[in-house]
Amino acid sequence: MAVWIQAQQLQGDALHQMQSLYGQHFPIEVRHYLSQWLEGQLWDVIDLENPQEEFKAKRLLDSLIQELQNKAEHQVGEDGFLLKIKLGHYASQARMTAALWSWLVREASNSSSPVGGMMDSMSQKYQQINQAFEELRLLTQDTENDLRKLQHNQEYFIIQYQESLRIQAQLTSLTTLPPADRQLREPTLLSKRATVEAWLTREANTLQKYRLDLAEKHQKSLQLLRKQQTIILDDELIHWKRRQQLAGNGGPPEGGLDILQSWCEKLAETIWQNRQQIRRAEHLRQQLPIPGPIEELLNDLNSTITDIISALVTSTFIIEKQPPQVLKTQTKFAATVRLLVGGKLNVHMNPPQVKATIISEQQAKALLKNENTRNDSSGEILNNNCVMEYHQATGTLSANFRNMSLKRIKRSDRRGAESVTEEKFTILFESQFSVGGNELVFQVKTLSLPVVVIVHGSQDNNATATVLWDNAFAEPGRVPFIVPDKVLWPQLCEALNMKYKAEVQSNRGLSEENLVFLAQKAFSSSSINPDDYRGMTMTWSQFNRESLPGRNFTFWQWFDGVMELTKKHLKPHWNDGAILGFVNKQQAQDMLMSKPNGTFLLRFSDSEIGGITIAWRMVWNLMPYTTKDFSIRSLADRISDLNHLLFLYPDRPKDEVFSKYYTPPLSKAVDGYVKPQIKQVVPEADLIT
Repeated sequence: MAVWIQAQQLQGDALHQMQSLYGQHFPIEVRHYLSQWLEGQLWDVIDLENPQEEFKAKRLLDSLIQELQNKAEHQVGEDGFLLKIKLGHYASQARMTAALWSWLVREASNSSSPVGGMMDSMSQKYQQINQAFEELRLLTQDTENDLRKLQHNQEYFIIQYQESLRIQAQLTSLTTLPPADRQLREPTLLSKRATVEAWLTREANTLQKYRLDLAEKHQKSLQLLRKQQTIILDDELIHWKRRQQLAGNGGPPEGGLDILQSWCEKLAETIWQNRQQIRRAEHLRQQLPIPGPIEELLNDLNSTITDIISALVTSTFIIEKQPPQVLKTQTKFAATVRLLVGGKLNVHMNPPQVKATIISEQQAKALLKNENTRNDSSGEILNNNCVMEYHQATGTLSANFRNMSLKRIKRSDRRGAESVTEEKFTILFESQFSVGGNELVFQVKTLSLPVVVIVHGSQDNNATATVLWDNAFAEPGRVPFIVPDKVLWPQLCEALNMKYKAEVQSNRGLSEENLVFLAQKAFSSSSINPDDYRGMTMTWSQFNRESLPGRNFTFWQWFDGVMELTKKHLKPHWNDGAILGFVNKQQAQDMLMSKPNGTFLLRFSDSEIGGITIAWRMVWNLMPYTTKDFSIRSLADRISDLNHLLFLYPDRPKDEVFSKYYTPPLSKAVDGYVKPQIKQVVPEADLIT
């Protein structure tokens, strides 16, 4: 604190230089009121150039925010009231900034675009939102000052009005006095009355003007509030939900919910302050009715502010953790719902209960049209009620459903060729709570991403196809759960690549050559120029209804089989680049034709779901291996067993690529027993030289 005490002794240019160090980024009030705490921290031990120090910096920032909050809460008196608001505002700003940069760092780490450019873009967006909040804060502060001035003037008006009544009472009492006394006192009282009434007339007009000016300022505040709320709810929150849906296909984690909550809390706080001001203005009007348009204006303002806060509360009841989109009956599953403004509106003081219900696509449509669904459901969920809990450390209000289970499902009549794994349901979460001492009661509802219900593991493959198509091609704000029946091939490629990388947990996605191979398989043609595929469309039926020519499985079933096999048994080899994979039989032969005997490559089987085969210069193709085979002996060991395999295409010695994955030799006999060993052989008669 000694440094700050010395700073307060500065004068002239030195004082101005010191003041210039502070501003919106770090207000001088924070430096003053937290001087002792600030000077007691070890700021120098944090290396700003070292990313490993991020945790220390965040912990220090969290402590600063907590100190600000504590200082704000302990302010008393009239001066303390203003300081409490100001310090609380600074704490909110700091919390928002911390959440934003955590989000930016996380987003940047998941982005393939240049980090600096994305940071600049996100920072600019944040600055625009923050500037609007600052403008709202100043407007709200201005209307608060005007409201206090109005109240003061009105109270003085009422005092003068009482004075006029007193003078009138005195004039009335003169009738009981003798004429001489009345003539002596009456002129003075009449003059006083005229003076007071003239003042009251002027002041009444002034008060009416103050009221109208205040109402106009509130209209401006509400217009800016609506605009800001639209940006946050209709743009940012919708984008977050879209990222959440794409994360279901393997996209990067949606992130950013903490910064969204901080924005929504800021909105809630500003809306509530303006609502209270409008109610106080209405109270002043009722206390002193003055004919004019103000009553209608205040009614409109109250209606508007109620609509704004209703939209905020109902839109910020969201699903933080979605239930699984392929949902098997009689299997435990979890989900988390969160009210982004719950902490700010003190909803947790009377914790609401949330109920989960499974409904069909048709019931979801009826619900969004506000049609009476008569509390219909399409099944029974066990453990489907949960009380929302407030988490002090994070400031979040959420309900964590940990042990739900779908006991039964009621299916609707299917349309045309639709199978049970194409039927979409959704989990409806609903709750009711009040804010402001039961001033406003809200019924909130939110729908999960579409889920496909299965009763057996064999249905998982086709159900996943339905979910992938929906997640990839759903449009924001759609009618549940409409998706296009056909999409451009490049759009589907993007979805398949995203899913493949997530399932295989690899940074090595599908190459351009892989995607050309997939297009040839999907469209059953190898004669189309690769550039032509970019303009072609693929229908849902081609994707997962119609079997590939000469096969008993669809394109998706084949692709999903490749993913499953790679995920379970081939992940390291795919990541090493040892598996070409997406190559047909003729291509493999053409590639190997000019290579020395013993050169081989690994390609996914065309004829079997979830199979991989070794193609080599001598034999051309071995029978495909599947998960069942690799549960007995790994791919690397099988390649080691075959002495005829010498070089992995194009010319890499096989041991150089696979030896690190070979199973170590068995130890010597134990207790006189020698453990047998399984080895793969290819009959000599089958070798073609």
